[in-house]
Amino acid sequence: MREDRSEMSEDDEPSMQLDLSSAAISEPCSYSSPSSSSSAAANKSRNCHSTSPVAPPPCLDHVLENVLENVLQFLTSRCDRNAASLVCRSWFRVEAFTRSEVFIGNCYALSPVRLTRRFKRVRSLVLKGKPRFADFNLMPPDWGANFAPWVIAMAKAYPWLEKVHLKRMFVTDDDLALLAESFPGFKELSLVCCDGFGTSGIAMVASKCRQLRVLDLIESEVTDDEVDWISCFPEGGTHLESLTFDCVEAPINFQALERLVIRSPFLKKLRVNRFVSIEQLHRLMVRALQLMSLGTGSFSPDNMPDPEQEMDYASAFRACKSIVCLSGFRELMPEYLPAIYPVCANLTSLNFSYANITPEMFKPVIRNCHKLQVIWTMDSICDEGLQAVAASCRELRELRVFPFDPREDIEGPVSEVGLQAISEGCRKLESILYFCQRMTNAAVIAMSENCPELIVFRLCIMGRHRPDHVTGKPMDEGFGAIVKNCKKLTRLAVSGLLTDRAFSYIGEYGKTIRTLSVAFAGDSDMALRYVLEGCTKLQKDEISNLNKSPALRAGMHRYYDMRFVWMSACTISRQCCGDMARAMPNLALEVIESEDDESKDFVQTLYMYRSLDVPRKDAPKSVTIL
Repeated sequence: MREDRSEMSEDDEPSMQLDLSSAAISEPCSYSSPSSSSSAAANKSRNCHSTSPVAPPPCLDHVLENVLENVLQFLTSRCDRNAASLVCRSWFRVEAFTRSEVFIGNCYALSPVRLTRRFKRVRSLVLKGKPRFADFNLMPPDWGANFAPWVIAMAKAYPWLEKVHLKRMFVTDDDLALLAESFPGFKELSLVCCDGFGTSGIAMVASKCRQLRVLDLIESEVTDDEVDWISCFPEGGTHLESLTFDCVEAPINFQALERLVIRSPFLKKLRVNRFVSIEQLHRLMVRALQLMSLGTGSFSPDNMPDPEQEMDYASAFRACKSIVCLSGFRELMPEYLPAIYPVCANLTSLNFSYANITPEMFKPVIRNCHKLQVIWTMDSICDEGLQAVAASCRELRELRVFPFDPREDIEGPVSEVGLQAISEGCRKLESILYFCQRMTNAAVIAMSENCPELIVFRLCIMGRHRPDHVTGKPMDEGFGAIVKNCKKLTRLAVSGLLTDRAFSYIGEYGKTIRTLSVAFAGDSDMALRYVLEGCTKLQKDEISNLNKSPALRAGMHRYYDMRFVWMSACTISRQCCGDMARAMPNLALEVIESEDDESKDFVQTLYMYRSLDVPRKDAPKSVTIL
C-alpha cells in the first residue's frame, strides 16, 4: 500500500481519503432511484461531452470490506484479530467472516449458537473446559464441560472442519462418532486431560477420518472397551504425522501398530503406552527412521531377556538421526538407559517426568545434551542432577521438576541449591516449574537476576507457610525480585510464607502478569486488593487456602476483563457472593458444595467467570449458580 500511494499524484490522493469510521459503521449503500440516476447521468454527460451511461460508484462499505478481507488473511495472532474486530462494525463483520481458527478458553463463556452465528468459516477449534483444579480432584466429577452441544452445532455449521483441540472436556463415544461422520475432511484431533470416552470412540475416528494427520491422546482417561482401535485405521498408505496414546491404560494390538507405522511414511511423532516393551519399540524404530519425537512406552522388556539374543537397542537409536524429542520411560530399567546415548547430542526436549531416575542414571545422559531446550524430570535427580543440567544445558528454555513424593513432612531431594545452579548455568531460561520442600530468598533473587527473560515462574514450596529455611523470614523479597527484574513475566505461582508485602510488590511491578496462582499466603484481605488494582493484564487468578477472607468486592471493576477467578479453602461470605451476582449479571458465580461444608453462611469453593450467555443448564446438584 505504501508503494501504491507514493506513485499517486497529488491530484489523485485526496480522492482516496475516506472517513473510515462513518463508512464502516454505515449500512451497505443502495443505488439511487431511476430518475435521480438519469439526472446524474445527464450532468455527467454535459461535463464530459459523452452520451454513454455511467455505472454508479461502488459502495464504500463494499470497497473497504474487500480490502480488509485481503489484509486480514495475513493476521494469524488471535490477539491481533480480536483487536481488529473492535475497531468498528465493518471490521467486526469482515474479521468474523475471514477467521478460520477459533480459541475459546472457557466453554461456558459463550454458547455454541453464538459461535456459529458469528463465525461462518471456522476450520479449527481450540476449546477448554474445566479449570486446572479438576486435575487435583477439587471439582465434582460431573461438573460439566460437555463437548456434545459443541459438536452438534459444528456438524451443522462447519462441514469443512479440519481440526479440534480439546482440554479438560467431557467427551463421549457418541460425540466422537458424530465428529467422525460429520467432517469428511477432518485431519487433527487432540484430547488433553479429557474423559468420558473409550477405545470405541477412538476406533470410530480412526476408521472414518481417512485424511487424519494427528491423533493425540494426552493425559486423558480412556476407558478400555476391549476394542482393537489400532486395526481400525484404513488399509493402505495413511496421512498420519502424529500418533500419541501413552495415556491409554490398555494393551494394544502390536502387530496392527507395526503395520500402521510401516504404511505411515509421514509419521514424525509417535508416543506409545506402557504396554509396548523395549523389544517392540526396537521393531517400530527400525521401520520409522523418520521419527522426530518418540515416546518410548515402558522402556523395559516383557520377560527376562536372553543375553545372547538381546537386540542392539543403541543401534536403533543411532539409526534414527532425526529424533530431537524423547519421552516415556514409564517403567524404566536402568540397564537399558545407555541405549539412548547416541541421540542425546541432538535432543532439544527430554521428558523424564514418569521415571524415578537417580542422579547416577541421569548424569551420563544429560552431560551430552548440549542442545537441550526443554527438560521435565522428577525430583529424584536431586540437586546433583540439576547441577549437571546447569553445567551441560546452556540453551535450556524450560525446566519442570515434579515431586516423586508430594508429602509435606519430608526432606525433599531438591532445594535452593539446585535452583541457584540452574539460574547460574541456564541464563536463557524462560519457564520454570519447581516443586521443593525448602527454599531461600537468596536463591530466588539470584534466579531473577540471572534469568531476566523469564516468562513463567512457578515455585511450589510444599508445606504451609514455610519461610526462608536459612533466615526464617518470609519469602516476600524473593518473589518481589522476580516481578521487579523479569519484565516479560506472564505467569507467576507463589507459595511459602508470604505477607501482604509480597503482594504489594506483585501489584506494583507485575504489570505483564496474566495468570497468578496463590496458596497459603497473605496476612490480610489487602493481598487481593494489591493484585487486582495493580496487575492490569491479569486474566486468571487462582487462590487457595488464604488466611483471611479475600476482599471480593475490590475486584468488581476487573472481573469482566478476566477469564476466571478460582477460590478454594477460603472463607467467603455467601451474602457477598450474592451481592456480586446481582451487581454483575454477565459474571457467572458458581458455588461448589462439598460434603464437608458445615456452614451455610460461607462458601468454601467459588468459581467466577465472565459469560456472554445465560447461566448453563447442565450444572450438577453440587454446584449452585448465583
